[in-house]
Amino acid sequence: MAELRLDPLSGEWVSIVGNRQARPNLPTSGCPFCIGGLEAPEAYDTKAFVNRWPAYAPGPALDLPAAEIAGSAPAVGAAEVVLYSPIHDGSLGSLGANQIRKVIDLWASRTEELLSRPEIEYVLVFESRGAEVGATIHHPHGQIYAFPFVPPSPRREIERSVERGCVVCAALESERADGSRVVFDDGDWVAYVPFASAYPYGVDLVPTAHVGGLADLDDAGRDSLAAALFDVLGRYDGLWAGDPSRSEIFPYLMWFHQAPSGDDGAAHLHLHLAPPQRAPGVARFIAAGEAGAGTLSNPVVPEDAAATLRDV
Repeated sequence: MAELRLDPLSGEWVSIVGNRQARPNLPTSGCPFCIGGLEAPEAYDTKAFVNRWPAYAPGPALDLPAAEIAGSAPAVGAAEVVLYSPIHDGSLGSLGANQIRKVIDLWASRTEELLSRPEIEYVLVFESRGAEVGATIHHPHGQIYAFPFVPPSPRREIERSVERGCVVCAALESERADGSRVVFDDGDWVAYVPFASAYPYGVDLVPTAHVGGLADLDDAGRDSLAAALFDVLGRYDGLWAGDPSRSEIFPYLMWFHQAPSGDDGAAHLHLHLAPPQRAPGVARFIAAGEAGAGTLSNPVVPEDAAATLRDV
């Protein structure tokens, strides 16, 4: 099993996942996610299953204070793979709003089930798309990690909301009032390049209603999210179209921040999108000065990025 170790300098948990070192980089015979493949022997529309090389695995609830004293603990939780479609070629953004809605329903049901387990405090739905970010299988899919603690990034957002009022609501109001960085707005969901975006062409996608998590979305909210994802991801797929140096598959990192177990209403569901490129075929590397300082530098002005995405 993987292990959690406490970094004594930052006070944050680090997952030591030596078991993942043995996972294959590429399938050796066919796609394991296509129907009839290793992970999908039967027909499916959408599908979630336990990762064979999990960063987190089932186990008893952790006594985190005791684990902090000890400095280590088992990496209790869950790691699942989510298949968006049996169609091998394509991406989440190319599947159409109806299929994306089915994926959203699966994300929501897995979130709800995982959060019902006593050992799990937080569920992160995410996708790493493209070879540039380490994706080894092109079949459209994402993952889910369930943690025995609330990870630092969503925890900081929630703590700021507790101190100041919902920071997501405030950012949404500010972005809509300004308008220069808004990429998509249908009244229910708004996509914008954040004012202080740390990533070139990074986008936040936010519901206008203060909703805690994916499982809290009603039918209309899920339909609207599907339409918004179809629009925004389609813009990524069309970005720099025709440029010969552009990647065949447009790469991005995507993750939802949502309410943890026992949330008191402070959390506001939202999606972060972070492409790893700053120009066609040009990677956006994180330099030592950024990693060492913990302060990222974005070479693309957010207003310019939003204008480019609006024009796609």
